[in-house]
Amino acid sequence: MARKGKTRKVSPGGKRRGGTGIRLVALLEAAKGAVVIIAGFGLMALIHRDVQAVAEDVVRHLHINPARHFPHIFLDAAAAASDARLWALALAAMLYAVIRFAEAYGLWRERAWAEWFGIISGALYLPVEVYELTVRVSVIKVSILLVNLVVVGWLIRVRWIMKGK
Repeated sequence: MARKGKTRKVSPGGKRRGGTGIRLVALLEAAKGAVVIIAGFGLMALIHRDVQAVAEDVVRHLHINPARHFPHIFLDAAAAASDARLWALALAAMLYAVIRFAEAYGLWRERAWAEWFGIISGALYLPVEVYELTVRVSVIKVSILLVNLVVVGWLIRVRWIMKGK
């Protein structure tokens, strides 16, 4: 039974408009928010600590050659970290996570605004992902692009179906 003023979009067969696909996208967005929250708390844990020493310990513990390209970038970033930067990054992570959680909530509740938000926010990443593939192809980059294309495509499909009703 629908609440007053709240209509659920249901197809003639009794299925929700986006079905399981929308719920999967909502879970993906919530998972992205959760990962970023964890990263934000990790950044906050580094405040008032010697970030350079922590980074060197991580590189040493993982048996990574610090002279290689990516460990060197990681160590340089750690050397440049300040408490103010860590706070700013942690705050940005929390803001990003709130946005992802809001989108996940809206998608789970089958709100049109969340579908549009998902289409727009997902499509904004596509040019960057394609550019990254022109720089260097990797399985991770291709996978990210494919997942993003599927999500944006699915949300467009849901909006298209709703347009016809």
